[in-house]
Amino acid sequence: MPGTPDAVRVALAFDFGAKRIGLALGDTLTRSAVARGAIAMHAGGPDWVAIRRAIAAHAPDVLVVGTPYNVDGEATAMTVRTREFAAELAAHCALPVEQVDERYSSIEATERLKAQRASGARRRRVRKEDIDSAAAVVILQRWLKGER
Repeated sequence: MPGTPDAVRVALAFDFGAKRIGLALGDTLTRSAVARGAIAMHAGGPDWVAIRRAIAAHAPDVLVVGTPYNVDGEATAMTVRTREFAAELAAHCALPVEQVDERYSSIEATERLKAQRASGARRRRVRKEDIDSAAAVVILQRWLKGER
């Protein structure tokens, strides 16, 4: 119906990495995202039990996966692994999965966390898990802005 706002969608974002998967949660109403920790990778791949637990806890309508590319936009070996993860995620969870270009998200996340620490807004040191979940926040913010 014209003039009717779209339904609010809750999104859970994933920053897929070789050692951890950062998580962030947000919605299309507030267009904001918050870090939700990180899930450790196992030797055999993602911890699907922990991923399903996070999905059940947050009840998202859509899953967003950050997909890495080289500076020039070319796919890498990690791009392939991330696309495979996104496909498995869709199969495991029966939810729509959207992908967002995640170039420089970890750098942006690190800068944000360091700035928070320098300003006193963040008291504890920045851990790798913090960077992973902050990168998921960056990814989700890009998705909320319509960057696909």
